[in-house]
Amino acid sequence: MQDKKESKLNKEAEHNRESLQLIVFKLGEEDYGIKISQIKEVVLTPSITKMPQTPAYVKGVANIRGNIIGIIDLEEKFGIRPGITTEEANQRNNYTLVVESETFKMGALVTEVPNTLTVSTAAIEKEVELVHNKNVDTGYIQGIVKLKNRLVILIDIFRVLTEDEAEKIELPQHEVG
Repeated sequence: MQDKKESKLNKEAEHNRESLQLIVFKLGEEDYGIKISQIKEVVLTPSITKMPQTPAYVKGVANIRGNIIGIIDLEEKFGIRPGITTEEANQRNNYTLVVESETFKMGALVTEVPNTLTVSTAAIEKEVELVHNKNVDTGYIQGIVKLKNRLVILIDIFRVLTEDEAEKIELPQHEVG
């Protein structure tokens, strides 16, 4: 009986020692985090070209290191604030979080330089009861990171867009010279 108790305590201690590296950035007034493994790179946003027939939160496309990728505005996608135009996005000093999965590549606009943060997995509250619009899928929210003086909303960037939305911004993968 004692061995089982010790084993359980050892597993809990190990869980508390596990850590996760995040890229943390602001959307509106709140801090959001994405696992660093989901981010390919962070770049100063180049000029964005508006594309016709795209959702309002898709600001357009940009040439990043020879690849043309769709650029989305997470603040607009999440309904945090009214959208900005592509022209307004081009006038700001934005940063782009370049995300690449097996199925799509995209860039997410952020207005401040993102920071890295290492957190204990024990600091993540995964069972979060959210007050939200029942018609909106919030399955991309993985939890809330509890820090001493702030909370960070942890999101799975690969689940922010539905499959249909990802297809709408998916571009043929080829390099531009």
